[in-house]
Amino acid sequence: MKKIWKSNITGEILFLLGVILLWQILYMIGVDGLGIWKAYAMPSPSGVWNSFTEMIKQGTLLSAMGNSLLRGAIGYILSLMIGGVIGVFMNHFSFLHKNLRPLIMGIQTLPSICWVPFSILWFGLTQTAIIFVVIMGSAFSMAIAVDNAILNVPPIYKKAALTMGADQKQIYWKVIFPASLPELISGMKQGWSFAWRALMSGEVMTTSIGLGQTLMTGRNLADINQVMLVMVVIVVVGIVIDQVIFHNLEKRILRKRGLTI
Repeated sequence: MKKIWKSNITGEILFLLGVILLWQILYMIGVDGLGIWKAYAMPSPSGVWNSFTEMIKQGTLLSAMGNSLLRGAIGYILSLMIGGVIGVFMNHFSFLHKNLRPLIMGIQTLPSICWVPFSILWFGLTQTAIIFVVIMGSAFSMAIAVDNAILNVPPIYKKAALTMGADQKQIYWKVIFPASLPELISGMKQGWSFAWRALMSGEVMTTSIGLGQTLMTGRNLADINQVMLVMVVIVVVGIVIDQVIFHNLEKRILRKRGLTI
């Protein structure tokens, strides 16, 4: 098992190194060789690395990452709470499931950036405005995920619990939630991706220190390498959180239920 894991990691590292090498070759050919692109409009691996080392020395990158992660965590936790409650109520009450679910599906299609003007008008250029955008970008997807997870629990589980004398509270806590947990974890993963994207939408429109604001600073300075660096950091942070937290949690739950080897 360890050999397979090491082989997978080695393959991924070699693939990434190959992509970076190809990127550098294309930059040298397109900018230095043929002059297809201007140096200020085309990022290069070496330029991104230089921006990385410079921002690490200044402490701006770590500060931006820390602020963004804190806002993202707060907004995501609130989204889980709000979306979870809405999802449970939608599933429990047929009236809400029939009338509220289509509305939530429609609102979920709105890009997160659409909530930025509302947040600025309501809360100003504050931390609360950014967290509001995160919540609006993620809570509704969580509500839909919770509703779907509960709907996919086999009805026989509920019927068996009722024949044993379980009340509604026991059915939810002892039957429905445990049975829907794998699907709920998948919904949480999706909710995190929505929250992380919404966070960037909120930060690029404010002056609060964060990855989004650092991205806009690079644009204002016409520093394409800083812009590319921040984009890479955003992707890497999202992948790390998904793999370290959600993937391990999902794997542990599935293994506990005998659904994986």
